[in-house]
Amino acid sequence: MTTKEQDKQVLIIPDYLTVRELADLMRASPIEVMKQLIANGIMASINQQIDYDTAAIVIEEMGFQARSKADVQKEEERQKAIENLPAWKKQYAQEDSQKLSRRPPVVTILGHVDHGKTSLLDVIRKAHVAEGEAGGITQHIGAYQIEHNSEKITFLDTPGHAAFTAMRARGAQGADVAVLVVAADDGVMPTTREALNHVRAADVPVVVALNKVDKPNANPDLVKNQLSEMGLTPDEWGGSTLVVPVSAKTGQGIQDLLEAILMTASEQDIQANPNRDARGVVLESRTESGRGPVATLLVQNGTLKVGDVVVAGTAYGKIKAMFDENNNRLQSATPSRPALVMGLDHLPSAGDSFEVVKDVKAARVIVEQRETVASEAADSARTPTQTLESFFAQFNAGETSVLRLIVKVDVDGSLQPIVDSLESIKVSDKGLKVDIIHAEVGEITENDINLAQSTGSIVIGFNVDPDNAARRAAENYGVDIRTYTVIYTLLEDIELALQGMLEPVYEDRVMGRAEVRAVFRIPKIGHIAGCMVMDGAIRRNQKARVMRRGQEVAHKQSVTSLKRHTEDVREVRQGFECGIGLADFEDFQEGDIVEFLESVRVS
Repeated sequence: MTTKEQDKQVLIIPDYLTVRELADLMRASPIEVMKQLIANGIMASINQQIDYDTAAIVIEEMGFQARSKADVQKEEERQKAIENLPAWKKQYAQEDSQKLSRRPPVVTILGHVDHGKTSLLDVIRKAHVAEGEAGGITQHIGAYQIEHNSEKITFLDTPGHAAFTAMRARGAQGADVAVLVVAADDGVMPTTREALNHVRAADVPVVVALNKVDKPNANPDLVKNQLSEMGLTPDEWGGSTLVVPVSAKTGQGIQDLLEAILMTASEQDIQANPNRDARGVVLESRTESGRGPVATLLVQNGTLKVGDVVVAGTAYGKIKAMFDENNNRLQSATPSRPALVMGLDHLPSAGDSFEVVKDVKAARVIVEQRETVASEAADSARTPTQTLESFFAQFNAGETSVLRLIVKVDVDGSLQPIVDSLESIKVSDKGLKVDIIHAEVGEITENDINLAQSTGSIVIGFNVDPDNAARRAAENYGVDIRTYTVIYTLLEDIELALQGMLEPVYEDRVMGRAEVRAVFRIPKIGHIAGCMVMDGAIRRNQKARVMRRGQEVAHKQSVTSLKRHTEDVREVRQGFECGIGLADFEDFQEGDIVEFLESVRVS
């Protein structure tokens, strides 16, 4: 479109309108419009309807641009749909379809720990990666690319659904196809079901690799029955899941598995725009002798080039060199290509998104903003993004109509009754429902928290508690964990949440204590307590109370000043001295204990 065309005023018109309505839109005389119609061989009266195509001709003749109202509505709906997409999908949806081209699929391998995931990756790598390479793979970079029948496939060399979901928990989508490995002699295990739930939550298509079919005790039909019960009906049984018998030991079926991956990928319309600045995800990072910080980046869109300035999480730098899995130097990496890069100032985290920016100055600005956001988040208790109490408000705001739950219980006998009871809860007149993302026996783990964060779920525990890693992850990601010992209470809370009648309960918790060692008077400010932090950590945004010989003498005062020496600080930890000022309280005495409080939501 030329600049002259862009300057024209755009008129949005319906499929049909009268000559008078068209004249009003252009603020022109109906006679002038009728003259233009006659000049184009169309006789129409002032109240006669004309169609869009006819009106568009007149509009263009009179110096405007025409757009169909239906087209505008479609574009608005498309933009609204794009806004609701995850970030990893949004970048593709926003691309001009004319600039997109097919890219190689990215594949991850999932399954039970002893079913042969790593062995399967090894046999694929040895059979295909070394083509044209005398030594084959010479370094581990977390991913590698093979070629099968002139088509490329990228494999993530990080088997296990924990890594897969951890990546999604950080907002990245690393895979286009998931290969679920199931041993033909062992069948579906609880970990297999968990892996499938993680894949389904990511909305990634599944290919099943039925491994160890060469073993004497292999029972493929039994495993296929188990897969069908999980909703993975084999295509040979009339289903839609490709189940490929393979043996990582003998190499049987590997070619068929690669064909199945390519066939599944071809149905997904996997595309990218190679002619733009690169964006993608960090697969892993480490420090190497002689190279410094290095990171494996998976390019998902655009082309990454040596010399590009990259921001990955809070790490940034100009790419000095890139290498493939064979330690060959790369000048560029196109979509779906993994590359080991040098030049970042420090190690990014696996799962961080990366993007190319204009220059180092722009990179510093982005990193400073991210560090500020992270610092502010650390200054306050992390509020779960979705809780049972807030669910109904989110429903009323049009944000969701599904309450997603991850259920962990103590014994197998409790699992199915609880799941059945939860799934039977419905608020039919409102269209609300419960969706069990994952249900399993065992304590609440960090992997459960990762899955909850990436799916917007709430974790429900019955007679089980989260382990320490899960507690830390829940606090970091803002995941709501609810634990119960009575089934009736559990079900009642869910019903109340669906009806918008569950009220949050909060309690004050002491996060840190400081002992007053001296009292100072500062002109125009008042009395300041010189303190030593005895335990925990104290923060400026918290409330504080003053305890004297076990009695409270000041209740939940705002902290007006928190200093280390002469500098204002956000936080002071155990073992350090500081100066504390409180609003509306100056009567400090030596020996007083200042307790810093946070209001914490409790189940």
